[in-house]
Amino acid sequence: MKIEKANAGHLTNFEVLDFLRKRGAKTDPMGCLGAVAASECKVYEYLLKTPACNQTRESVTEFASRCEGFKLTDADKQNVINWRPTSAADVYAMVEECGKRFCKDERGLPQDEEDRAKELVALVNEIFPAPPAKPEDEVDAKPEDEVDVKPEDVVDVDMKDS
Repeated sequence: MKIEKANAGHLTNFEVLDFLRKRGAKTDPMGCLGAVAASECKVYEYLLKTPACNQTRESVTEFASRCEGFKLTDADKQNVINWRPTSAADVYAMVEECGKRFCKDERGLPQDEEDRAKELVALVNEIFPAPPAKPEDEVDAKPEDEVDVKPEDVVDVDMKDS
């Protein structure tokens, strides 16, 4: 492998998934033998469970151009593309200083920041396919060793060396 351009920028999950598909990554561990490294198969398997699995190069490019009015940084755009927010709360978690940056629309006029966050979610819903559905056994399943802990059961332990 030859490096064409060192540190050309950050890659979205879609771009990594697309690269791994072209290299021959598979979910079947035996199908990966020789084509790609085992670690690449694990990354491929993980990315198939993220919104990147059903994105297209066209949808990513369209989002990048149509979201300009939101004044998102490159890192913000990457977060939105990678994690596909489904609510205004998701947008607040992904976009740095969302409240400050969304208080004005693309013309500079004052606007409710939550409305702007909802507009971004609507744009995401319009451009990107729905995120992959979680298998039913993963939705509400708790690990067998997980125990419900009540606040009164929690004990504060001081771990200082004596």
